[in-house]
Amino acid sequence: MSESAVLASAAPAQIGASAPADDAERDAFVNAHPRATFFHLSGWRRVVERVLCHQPADLIARRDGRIVGVLPLMRAHSLITGNALISMPYAVYGGPVGDDASIEEALVRAAMAQAERERASRLELRCLSAPPVELTPSNLYATFISDLPAKPEDVLARMPKKSRAEARKARDKHGLTLTEGLWYFEDFYRLFHRNKRSLGSPGLPHAFFWTLRKEFGEGVRIHAVHKGSEVVAAVMSFVWRGELMAYYSGAADGADRNFSASNFMYMALQEWSVEQGLKRFDFGRSRKDSGAFQFKEHQGFTARDLEYRFHLVRDRGLPSLNPSNPKTKWLRDGWARLPLSVSMALSSELARYLP
Repeated sequence: MSESAVLASAAPAQIGASAPADDAERDAFVNAHPRATFFHLSGWRRVVERVLCHQPADLIARRDGRIVGVLPLMRAHSLITGNALISMPYAVYGGPVGDDASIEEALVRAAMAQAERERASRLELRCLSAPPVELTPSNLYATFISDLPAKPEDVLARMPKKSRAEARKARDKHGLTLTEGLWYFEDFYRLFHRNKRSLGSPGLPHAFFWTLRKEFGEGVRIHAVHKGSEVVAAVMSFVWRGELMAYYSGAADGADRNFSASNFMYMALQEWSVEQGLKRFDFGRSRKDSGAFQFKEHQGFTARDLEYRFHLVRDRGLPSLNPSNPKTKWLRDGWARLPLSVSMALSSELARYLP
């Protein structure tokens, strides 16, 4: 490397707001960065802004005119605490990605300063890896990411014995099948909301899912599990950089208890991923105290702690509006008793306040 190149690489990065005109260059950087995620793409920001009305506040770092770091960020309107800066709303991953640790630190410190200037309730970074700045940690969540095997038949073979037996029974005894297609969109949407209601939580509006599909095209896939002609479970996944992320899902009442529908669905979804030439499977985020966490472990996945970090400005503590908080149990119980049509209609209004 020449002396001038060494000096250029050592020069401080310039941190500034990202504009829509930067999106193509920013996405090229994200697509090439080994620790970037699907949610670092500018398309996620556009969908959240368009449908749920949160304001973009993305930061980029430039050195010698070239993008060398990205911090996806939005001003989100919380139902309880007011405005927060979150990286990223409705996403399980976010935080800074840069060419080196000094760039990522500069991005985080710029976001902290912005949160202070705006008197936000907090800055929230949903990081896969810990950022190079000391911030208040949260250990509430873990994620489950695994390499896929070389052959579809190896998916079932590597599952733990009990889960393998349930998945095999679902296929051979109950006759469950998995099919992929956008025409299952309405089935997916109905089952997703049914599950969210049973958990006592609002879902997301119809327009959000449809806009995701329009924004990311073939990067969004919908699979449905059939028992005969009936759709008993469905999942919306994201495909990016050789990985499938199973992100939103739902199952009919009794489908898991009677047919092991979810057990079968995720086994078959991994088989489909292998057939498509994908290399990794992201089973998504779960609270460590949840049944979903235990289910994923029983599928043979290993938990990885998520390194969520907070800079508290007006908030006195970490956000607690989650299903593990006993103080919100009465809200969850009331929501679970609503008719499905009512919970779906109310979700469209409430979703923007639950980022």
